Amino acid sequence: MEMKKRINMELRNRAPEEVTELVLDNCLCVNGEVEGLNDTFKELEFLSMANVELSSLAQLPSLNKLRKLELSDNIISGGLEVLAEKCPNLTYLNLSGNKIKDLSTEEALMEMKMMEMKRKVKLVHLKDMRKRRKKRRRRKKKKQGQNWEREKKKLASLT
Repeated sequence: MEMKKRINMELRNRAPEEVTELVLDNCLCVNGEVEGLNDTFKELEFLSMANVELSSLAQLPSLNKLRKLELSDNIISGGLEVLAEKCPNLTYLNLSGNKIKDLSTEEALMEMKMMEMKRKVKLVHLKDMRKRRKKRRRRKKKKQGQNWEREKKKLASLT
């Protein structure tokens, strides 16, 4: 189901101004962008868009009352700076399972976290990013160990 249709279904005959929670998990967004969500959702406090193949937050509208944002299991790799501008009251953000590679993206999140520290930012999920770093370190150590073993064999064959 497409995101626009899912939003209409989730409204359940309510006006967008009345909605405080919106769960759009597992629907599809076209071109990796947020669609069907606009500035009329003024009272939105919780938004979940997990596993919707989202790659960009550029089309995310200004959601001043949004406190919790669930973006797990998408294909977001950057552009998270817009969250500080568009969601100034955000206290919970879950980005686990995304393809964040660039450290500048993490730095933008940390800056946002520091700015929002006065409001007691509770949680920024970067678990998967940390897991990837650990895997890279393990692979590097393993490769170094393999190289050492090869060198030992070469030295042994020369003597």
